[in-house]
Amino acid sequence: MAKPTARPTAGGYSVQSLGTGAVSPHERTDFWSEHVASYQTRMDFRYAESESFRGEMTRQRSGTYQLVTWECDPVEYVRTPGLVRQDPEDGYRFLLPFSGELLLRQDDREARLAPGAGSLLTLSAPCRVLNGQSVSGAILSIPAQEIDGPLNLKAPLATGIDLTTGLGRVVNTMILSAYQEREDLTTAQFDAVLDRVVELLCMLATGDDRPDAPGHLTEVEAMVRRHVRDHAADPGLTGTSMARALGWSLRQIQLALQRVGTTPRDLIREERLRLVRDRLRCADCENLTITDLAYASGFSSASALSTAFRQRFGVSPREMRGAAAG
Repeated sequence: MAKPTARPTAGGYSVQSLGTGAVSPHERTDFWSEHVASYQTRMDFRYAESESFRGEMTRQRSGTYQLVTWECDPVEYVRTPGLVRQDPEDGYRFLLPFSGELLLRQDDREARLAPGAGSLLTLSAPCRVLNGQSVSGAILSIPAQEIDGPLNLKAPLATGIDLTTGLGRVVNTMILSAYQEREDLTTAQFDAVLDRVVELLCMLATGDDRPDAPGHLTEVEAMVRRHVRDHAADPGLTGTSMARALGWSLRQIQLALQRVGTTPRDLIREERLRLVRDRLRCADCENLTITDLAYASGFSSASALSTAFRQRFGVSPREMRGAAAG
């Protein structure tokens, strides 16, 4: 059986490509099922044809995100109630076809996706994805907390997200560019791009990009996020200092962030943790101790950083640095 080709890059980011071209005809569907399940989660696979099946895919992966682009013959992927119980998976997937049509079913809802549209679905509930004839596309794996927190709910299937204009087109372009530049990205760069993609997806899923959305609060939220990103390392950054710097009341800022399920304090902590994560993976910051990183990223102490970091990422800063170095 043919082995996939893989190229690890700096800091744990890797690019892997595989295809059925060099696989014996009678092994092709098993080959495809095995790798799709290992990249995503356990599913049932229903193939229109077996020995003539053809498929290729490329996976880009870091410790936080995974982006898989694929092209294959017709196949139906089924996440049954039994598989949901046996193999829990609380993450999300954002699907967008480049060609052909995908049919998605979840929670008694159905979405037909053609190029220019995308959908967000959860794998913690049963679902079906029918890959039609001559379909190619991308599927972005997103940790549950990146969606549940900003949307302040367990997100249902968000269907028919328009990727042809406005914010949707920006998202589509960013995902496509992340794939096209796959060989030249570092872990920090890959994660930074997809952090922004997920942030924009949350706005699309809640309709915050619509002209009739509460425009003022949306504007406040966008400006606050930009301000926090630019000043996360400032130990004096608070909701009050943001309000003073941006010319809004603290109440306006609190209301804008409440709409997307967060607070000034939580937003500041999240951006600081992402800043530390990126610096832990950056070769230029290898000489900084964890204490140095804590103070340089706005935390009051190394212990405060370590506690918050483990709660957010499941490992300590030292452990993540060791994994990146390995």
